[in-house]
Amino acid sequence: MKTAIVYDRINKWGGAERVLLSLHDIFPEAPIYTSVYDARKAPWAKVFPKVVTSFIQDIPVLHRVHELVGWLTPLAFEQFDFSQYDLVISVTSEAAKGIITRPGTKHLCYCLTPTRYLWSGYEEYQKNRQWPFNLLPFYNLLSKPFLNYLKKWDKVAAYRPDEIIAISKEVQTRIKKYYQRPASVIYPPLTLKGKTIPVGKKEYYLVVGRLIPYKKVGLAVEAFNQLKKPLVIVGEGSEEKKLKRKAGKTINFLGNLKDEELAKVYGKAKALILPQEEDFGLVSLEAQSSGVPVIAYKKGGALETVIDGKTGLFFESQTVVSLLKTIVKFEKLKFKEQDLITNANKFSEKVFKKEILSIINK
Repeated sequence: MKTAIVYDRINKWGGAERVLLSLHDIFPEAPIYTSVYDARKAPWAKVFPKVVTSFIQDIPVLHRVHELVGWLTPLAFEQFDFSQYDLVISVTSEAAKGIITRPGTKHLCYCLTPTRYLWSGYEEYQKNRQWPFNLLPFYNLLSKPFLNYLKKWDKVAAYRPDEIIAISKEVQTRIKKYYQRPASVIYPPLTLKGKTIPVGKKEYYLVVGRLIPYKKVGLAVEAFNQLKKPLVIVGEGSEEKKLKRKAGKTINFLGNLKDEELAKVYGKAKALILPQEEDFGLVSLEAQSSGVPVIAYKKGGALETVIDGKTGLFFESQTVVSLLKTIVKFEKLKFKEQDLITNANKFSEKVFKKEILSIINK
């Protein structure tokens, strides 16, 4: 069965990229198609036999600023030719689901979320937009026709896959709400490589993820500035400089880490702080697999990965007061390491591969 994989853009590292590597294990000969590819920021993609990029890759400067080319990505994905393939798997939170396939080619879409800046995160993206949009005083006026076009196209594109799989029940609900399509659920695989180093005393609280607005890392920074307790932040992103300016002396930024390094960091953590509303949240499971409980915002995918009072605690609102109150409560409790590991093991890579192959075979 000749197979191809499609992804929105290859220029970062995160949970979705772990999914792609698991799919590569299943289909090692499958090339990956994408709008743009930055080998420096995404060295993980070198394992694929071929990376096929769109015409956007050849546009100077713009291919590095994805906020500017959103209106071009529908055309970019529609121009790919998949006539030689029996199966195409799109992994997407944006335009990759909009590929056009011939009747004999099956298209399976693994949906990370309906396009966030068009639907569930629209208001937040408008509020937090950064360069180059803040240089355009008439951005709202100019962007409206483009956003209307993208919304209409996105709904049409959502009907092109033969089947849609959601990464969580949360995303399944969004697909039903915004696309009016049913979707099954297959959870992303827990694939953290590296052995956690057992330690005696836990040294700090931990945040792991991209430093972008919707991840709400600033909330954790404000809370730990008040607590004067150690907080370690792993990740990079557009808000990094802003967060570093805001952070006090007890907060340490480590940037992106390899799995082996990240496993060691988890080993010394008291708890993982998850201040955002996640589509799923693989880092929650990475922490639990390392015996680290999670303090999470009580919404989104965390409700599917964290067992309140057993593998972590929830805080009710995205406010410093609510987070601080939960941290104080957390420090009075003890969590069983085996409970954490057992919960994380439910989301193994073996389970993911078995469920994906089951749907493909069906």
